[in-house]
Amino acid sequence: MWYIIGIDLGTTNSCAAYMLSDRAEVIPNSDGMRTTPSVVYIKGDEMLVGTAAKRKAVLEPKNVVFEVKRFIGRKYSELTEDDKKVPYTIKAGKDGGVLIVIDDKEFKPEQISSFILKKIKEDCEKFLGQPVTQAVVTVPAYFNDSQRNATMISGEIAGLKVDRVINEPTAAAFSYGVDKSMSHKVCVFDLGGGTFDVTIMDIDAGEDGKTFEVKATSGDTHLGGADFDQRIIRWLADQFKAKEGVDLTGNPMAMQRLKDEAENAKKQLSSADSVEINIPFITTVEGTPKHIQETLTRAAFERLISDLLERCVKPVKACITDSGLKSSEIDDIILVGGSTRVPAVMKLVEDNFGKTPKATVNPDEAVALGAAIQGGILSGNSSVSDILLMDVTPLSLGVEVEGGLTHVMISRNTTIPVKKSNIYTTAVDNQPAVTIHVTQGERPMAGDNKSLGMFNLEGIPPLRRGQAQIEVTFDIDASGILHVTALEKTTGKEQKITVQGATGLSDEDIANAQADAERFAEDDKKRSEFAESKNKFDQVLYQLESMLEENKDKIPEEDKAKITEMIASGGELKKNEATTKEEFDTKHAEYQKEIWELYQKFSATNNNPGTGANPDDIIEPTEGAVEGEGEKPEDGKVIDA
Repeated sequence: MWYIIGIDLGTTNSCAAYMLSDRAEVIPNSDGMRTTPSVVYIKGDEMLVGTAAKRKAVLEPKNVVFEVKRFIGRKYSELTEDDKKVPYTIKAGKDGGVLIVIDDKEFKPEQISSFILKKIKEDCEKFLGQPVTQAVVTVPAYFNDSQRNATMISGEIAGLKVDRVINEPTAAAFSYGVDKSMSHKVCVFDLGGGTFDVTIMDIDAGEDGKTFEVKATSGDTHLGGADFDQRIIRWLADQFKAKEGVDLTGNPMAMQRLKDEAENAKKQLSSADSVEINIPFITTVEGTPKHIQETLTRAAFERLISDLLERCVKPVKACITDSGLKSSEIDDIILVGGSTRVPAVMKLVEDNFGKTPKATVNPDEAVALGAAIQGGILSGNSSVSDILLMDVTPLSLGVEVEGGLTHVMISRNTTIPVKKSNIYTTAVDNQPAVTIHVTQGERPMAGDNKSLGMFNLEGIPPLRRGQAQIEVTFDIDASGILHVTALEKTTGKEQKITVQGATGLSDEDIANAQADAERFAEDDKKRSEFAESKNKFDQVLYQLESMLEENKDKIPEEDKAKITEMIASGGELKKNEATTKEEFDTKHAEYQKEIWELYQKFSATNNNPGTGANPDDIIEPTEGAVEGEGEKPEDGKVIDA
């Protein structure tokens, strides 16, 4: 079976899914969890991803990267001061992009994201029992071209061919509407950990299949649950400073503890009217330990985030206006993203649409499930072959013209894929070249919009101003990626680019990042092999201890002494942090031989000859079986231990 998996690469958590016959199913990670924290820990040659990385955050905050999605595809100059308030180090790269510095080594956000994707890829391969090389990856609907390209590059570094980038609310609508038999209009309100999208979609369930047509989309790529957390963090820090006169903001470990508690408090306030926040030993003042003990009510929390909630309203109203519909004409509202569990968010949605949102989708899993459905469409799964997606570009795309103005080539909320051309000319006599500056945004001046890139078209013949014919073509593919062509019609000279933005990685950068990923993979393999060797040796020691305990009255004293010495020696070997894999393997083989000889001797002494079984069969469980059982699992089935 061939799978194109769906991946929701989230700010806070990520999730993967696949098409199982006629339905999409979430793929659990190696910990058995249905979502994976989007967190990476790096120290030297060690790298951890997910829950294991998150556990390191309090003790080693400078080595743990979280919320990297907020940096991907962005310039350092675009970051806010709040963006920069992270415990790990960020700085501007030579290309103006964001660099994350861990242990004096620099990583681009695309690389950090690739580590998360690689972990997801490996967990999917383990679950499915086969290689996974293709994926559909979701992005916020309001991600610009640079951010979309950067996400695709992350997949490439991770060893995944990203067949399609799909907008998160569109994916959620897939998950919601795939089994619906009636035509209806839906609004997807997607408020995740770091981004906010609102999309209005027309789902047409006709005789020939279903059409998902996006009517309009809007959003804010810098608004989400992490911002809610920051308000609680700031409040706790301010309360502590007022009471103790100590500013915690310069203490990374303390701030990480505040972050963890703030996130927990936010979650608790979704079902409780108030929450007690207790953080013992947050710091010391003149040798005296200090603690945080505060009560946060839901009402106070809502006051803290009131301006953030207000920021949700403008994109909602813009989306309704752009869709050409009235709020009363929208049949269902779907809530997606963990932050929609906040009661104030639910109320905001009800107030703006005049109806209660649907609770039929899991806000944490709907996006990944929808991405898996898109993967099923691309792989030819017959159960979803009748689905047609008509998505839109979220922001206007244009070129800079004389006077620094933006000339819009493709307006926002235009259905994609789309291809449009326009003729431009020169501004002065005998102009030998023109610069094509591609922008994205809604501002009339090019300098106020997002610069996606620029290139020169040279070799223009000497002509008077206005006589040259330069045809510029914008081609947006199904992933929302922009391809630009400039053609001088007199000479036939042509220049083409795929816009990657100023923060994109070169082919060499990608190759180096892939090499880094492989290096980490090799290190991971070595650590895994070491752990396996150590575990096998543990089994041998356990066998010795069991033998001594169960037969202490029957084993001769000289053998008792020998076994006792082996156990003690083995214990010292385990305690020694310098013990190598090879030493564990050597000692394992030595102890196996000794145990076999002891078994044979013991059996003979008790007139119970050995069975001739291999010592491996005695000591170790059957390969592939559940611990403690003697049967291998059936082919094609996974047995959870």
